[in-house]
Amino acid sequence: MRIAVVDDNPMNITVVQEILKRAGYTDIVTAPSGIELFGLLGLTSEGSEQEMPLNNGCHDIDLILLDMMMPGVDGISACQAIQNSERLRDIPIIMVTAIGDSKKLAEALDAGAIDYVTKPINRIELLARIRVALRLKEQKDWHKERDRRVREELQLAREVQSAVLPQPLQEEGIAIDAIYKPSDELSGDLYAWHRIDDRRYGIAVIDAMGHGISSSLVCMFIASVLKDAMTKLIEPVRVISELNRRTGQLQFADQLIQYYFTALYLLVDLDKGTVEYVNAGHPSGFLLRGDGGDVETFAQGGVAIGIFDEIEVEKHMLSVHSGDRIVLVTDGILDLVGNVEENQMEQLKSALQAFRSGVSREKLEEALFVESNESSRSDDRCLVMVDIK
Repeated sequence: MRIAVVDDNPMNITVVQEILKRAGYTDIVTAPSGIELFGLLGLTSEGSEQEMPLNNGCHDIDLILLDMMMPGVDGISACQAIQNSERLRDIPIIMVTAIGDSKKLAEALDAGAIDYVTKPINRIELLARIRVALRLKEQKDWHKERDRRVREELQLAREVQSAVLPQPLQEEGIAIDAIYKPSDELSGDLYAWHRIDDRRYGIAVIDAMGHGISSSLVCMFIASVLKDAMTKLIEPVRVISELNRRTGQLQFADQLIQYYFTALYLLVDLDKGTVEYVNAGHPSGFLLRGDGGDVETFAQGGVAIGIFDEIEVEKHMLSVHSGDRIVLVTDGILDLVGNVEENQMEQLKSALQAFRSGVSREKLEEALFVESNESSRSDDRCLVMVDIK
C-alpha cells in the first residue's frame, strides 16, 4: 500500500512518516504542497488531467494524508481537483488539520475527504483511521476489478449473440434483411431465417421476456433449437410446437421464475406464392402489396411459448406476389409510433405505407429510428423485411 503525505511543514511530514514506518507502512511518498501533489498524481498546476508515463508512481497511490491549510493550493482545493478526476477519485483522502472550525471540516468532507485527524496527531487515532480508509480502498478496487471483468464478459457474450444472427439474404426470388437495436449489452430479441430448399424459406422473429443477461441466454437456447426445427420439421405448426416442447425442458433453480417468449414463424414458398405462418402471442406482421393497396396485417392471437406444456397452434396462410414486402417486428418497434394507450398497430401500419418494396432498409431505419426515439428507448427493437422479387 502506497501512502502520500502532503504538508507544507517538513517537521509534520517527518513525524507522520515515522509513525507510518513504525506501523509497517514503508511505501511512502511525500509532497510539500498541493502543487507538488498534483505532480505526483499527474494533474496540471490548475488541477486538470495531463498525460503521465505509465510507470509513474501516481498510478499506485492508495491513500492521501492531506494538510488542510497550505499556501497556494490548499487541502480543500486539492481534494476537489482529485474528485473531479475519474482516474483519481477513488483514492481515499484523510484531512490533517489543526483547525477546529466545524464549517471548514464540513467543507473538506463535502469536497471529497472521507475522514480527518487533528493536530497534534494522535498516533493510535491516525493509524485506526488509516486502516479503515485502506479497507474501503481495497473493497472499491475489488468491485472495480469485478465490474471490469463483467463488462468484458458481457461484451464477449454480445459478440457471440450477434454472431448467431443471420446475414442479409439476396437471392433470385427473395431478399431478407433486418434492423436490430438491443437496448442493453445483450438483447432479448432474436430473428432467424433459413433456406430450406431452392424455393422455400423459414423466417422467424422472437421476443423473450425482458432483456439483459437472462433473456439473452434464453434467446441463445431458442436460436439453437430454432435452427434445428426449421431444418428438420419445416412446417410452421410443428416448428412452434417443438419450440414450446423444448422450452418446457428448461429447468430453473427458482421455480417462481418462468421464462417465455413470443414468436412469429413464416414458411415462404416462392413456387406456390404462399406464406404459411403461426403467431404465438407476437405482434402482427404486415404485408405491403407491390400494387399499392392497403397494408394488410397478419392474424394475431395464439399463446406465448413456454407458459404451458401444451399449446393450441393455429396456422394461417396468405398469398404473395412479386413486388410484395413483408415486415415483421418486435414490440419495441411499436413504441416508435405511439404510446401504449394509443392504437400502436394502426399507427405503425399507417407509417409503413411509405416503405413498400424498393424503399431501402436505410431509408426505413432513418425514418423510424429518429434520435429522439432512440434516446429514450427501454426495450430491444427488431424489424425484419422480406421482399418477394
